[in-house]
Amino acid sequence: MKKPILFLITILTLSCNNSKEEKKADIKTSKIEISPKPNLNLEQANKLAILPLQCINTEYPNKLSQTLGGDADLKSPSTLHPAFYGCFDWHSAVHGHWSLVSLLKQFPDINNAEDIKQRLLTNISKENIATEINFFLGEHNKSFERTYGWAWLLKLAEELHTWDAPVARTLEANLQPLTDLIVEKYIAFLPKLNYPQRVGTHTNTAFGLSFAYDYAVTLKNESLKSAIKERADYFFLKDENCPISWEPSGSDFLSPCLEEAALMKRLLPETQFKTWLHAFLPQLKDENFVLEVGLVSDRTDGQLVHLDGVNFSRAWSLCKIAEGLPEYEHLYNIAYGHINYSLPSIFNDSYEGGHWLGTFAIYALKAANKW
Repeated sequence: MKKPILFLITILTLSCNNSKEEKKADIKTSKIEISPKPNLNLEQANKLAILPLQCINTEYPNKLSQTLGGDADLKSPSTLHPAFYGCFDWHSAVHGHWSLVSLLKQFPDINNAEDIKQRLLTNISKENIATEINFFLGEHNKSFERTYGWAWLLKLAEELHTWDAPVARTLEANLQPLTDLIVEKYIAFLPKLNYPQRVGTHTNTAFGLSFAYDYAVTLKNESLKSAIKERADYFFLKDENCPISWEPSGSDFLSPCLEEAALMKRLLPETQFKTWLHAFLPQLKDENFVLEVGLVSDRTDGQLVHLDGVNFSRAWSLCKIAEGLPEYEHLYNIAYGHINYSLPSIFNDSYEGGHWLGTFAIYALKAANKW
């Protein structure tokens, strides 16, 4: 009789343990909210196009961020920057143009497509780009927009290069002298940068290198690729345990931890990247990892609304990190949740957010819809 009794006890024990494990699993996964995948379709594209169209030729309000060498430098934004004077500041004007190029490229039947092309041709003319170059060559503004605006300029150039349309060839040719100058500036500057900037705003080094590297890969610019790879390895290869729980700061629109991880995903072979990522952000591999969205309390405040931007940029970084890595596919759900939180708000946003958030939304949606 002992064997049947022992067998029954064993079965009951295993059953009890399995039940406990199932309950634990239920408790563990119950906090994960499934977010629907946000779509980038023609209807959405028509809505998103309105945002840059409302600002690329809107001169004021404007934050010039220039260094004055004398009274002669006091000129209007459109005189100083005839190509990129709108959208409050130079970098937002640049990526506002990127937004329109990206939408036209993806959705040729977008509303007012011909009018949009004409506005692009008017702004990105040979004459206007020559004036932009003169500003960068001036004695007091050699570091103007380093490296955030530089990165978006190269992203615009990359988007034009990969757009198979006659208008794209004209725009790319017109922009090319400024594109070449920015590439030269990157290659000259990076060896001098001894320490990276690990911040959540414009000067974030990892962000500036990521977009520049995308351009270098697409255009097969080996000199730029090499300069970026050398500096990124020097800055980031030994990093461990990034304090993502400290993020975001009150006016961040980039995630220092995730931007760095997305950069290294671009640069490292898969096996090496996975080893590096496990040391850098080990919690990302946990399928129950959660990351609360950046909460925006006042979208009329130009600094507080940055947190909508952090939601979009986190999303594109998470998508990049997870790309091609099945063990990290759960990160897409977090990315979707971040996009879905901020996307509905940007269409009725004040100018403080409206002049730039459309770009961030478009880039995040593109990243989310690649998978």
